[in-house]
Amino acid sequence: MLDIITSVNGKINGFVWGPVMLVLLVGTGVYLTIRTGGIQVRYFGFILKNTIGSLFAKKGKDHGANLSPFQAVSTAMAATVGTGNIAGVTGAIFIGGPGAVFWMWVSAFFGMCTKYSEIALAMKYRVKDENGVYKGGPMYYIENGLGKNWKWLAVIFAILGGLASFGIGNIAQSNEIAGAMESLMGINPMITGIILAVIVAIVILGGVQRIGQVTSLLVPFMACFYILAGIAVILLRITHVPAALAQIFTSAFSFEAVGGGVMGYAIMVAMRQGFARGVFSNEAGLGSAPIAHATSSTEEPAEQAIWGVFEVFVDTIIICTITAMTILLSGLELGADALSNYASNGAAAAAAFNQVLPGVIGGKILEICLLFFALSTILSWSYYGERCFGYLTGGNKAVDMIYKGIFIVVVVFGAIGSGTLMWDISDTLNGMMAIPNLVALLALSGVTVSITKDYFKNKK
Repeated sequence: MLDIITSVNGKINGFVWGPVMLVLLVGTGVYLTIRTGGIQVRYFGFILKNTIGSLFAKKGKDHGANLSPFQAVSTAMAATVGTGNIAGVTGAIFIGGPGAVFWMWVSAFFGMCTKYSEIALAMKYRVKDENGVYKGGPMYYIENGLGKNWKWLAVIFAILGGLASFGIGNIAQSNEIAGAMESLMGINPMITGIILAVIVAIVILGGVQRIGQVTSLLVPFMACFYILAGIAVILLRITHVPAALAQIFTSAFSFEAVGGGVMGYAIMVAMRQGFARGVFSNEAGLGSAPIAHATSSTEEPAEQAIWGVFEVFVDTIIICTITAMTILLSGLELGADALSNYASNGAAAAAAFNQVLPGVIGGKILEICLLFFALSTILSWSYYGERCFGYLTGGNKAVDMIYKGIFIVVVVFGAIGSGTLMWDISDTLNGMMAIPNLVALLALSGVTVSITKDYFKNKK
């Protein structure tokens, strides 16, 4: 039975993360970029000033039962900045070659506009419950934007998102943490799972505000810690940086595959790996991040949506690039055969850090980063799953508590098991989430354009 499930899932996964879907994901970003006039280029300075730059301005606004704009983006980034930034990017380069990095950048460039559009629509069509808490996401802008006749599509998204929260957002992450703790301190995975479950329970039982408070502290710390480690690697191999960058651009259009191959095959593999890992990392188009952004106390849709541009920029252009440069500067042999010599993609990344930094300090730093990346992902995805099931049940509080209880227990099972099949199934569900979301983004692109014109016209 397991063999059948594995086989069926493999075929579906091959489609949802295959060339057709990747072209649709990136193509949607291209279309939205054209329709909005390339806001990620035209207003990039404005976006930085009014996102990260706004944090240095003193503001005494009461956010009530909702999150501040930064807490909302921290919750979203806690889910996107995860193991995919390290393990995913490492796998992409080993299999697709240095050229995969270029195509990852391309997907991120257009993904900035995709995520901007998702958040703008989530803000416009969100609803407020009896406690004054905002709820939003693809299920709401599908139903409220496209109309009641499209509710079936919203339901499909909510089911897929709710189920995926247990796999990608829980089992895979707790397993990663257990592995890191066993490697760092020799702690038994069962003990790690129990401690982790207690930590997760304390946070998620406190509701979205506590999740926002924790992630707004966790995300800047873990991102800066990893970025500093990456900068150290780059500085130590600074003379090799020009050659590494040249490799990225020449390999992106190379007719020679990693380890040899037929003409044109190298480009296809590099594009697929780059697009897939870029999208998987920043989640632009998947519909998950808008669920967190919709909880922001900000009233203006575009004002919160520009955080989406910043989010993709930091996640892919900065953090994923640091992983990529570390792999290329390490001098490790690339190729699928070379990758098979390591226990995992994460182990290959650790080997790259150890090649440059003294002793085994690089690998230890990487394990610590993976630990925090995974923990933050668990916290954010718990909220995504809660909101998806909440939509399906009409916000039933008893269902919310049952979901949280199951989610906490699953943390323990994830820590002590391999979770390979669950990871694969959830990877498929995660990709399938994009289909109803992309339909809505394309159908409601006119609304996004209207929101954008009104906002930037007023700012001018």
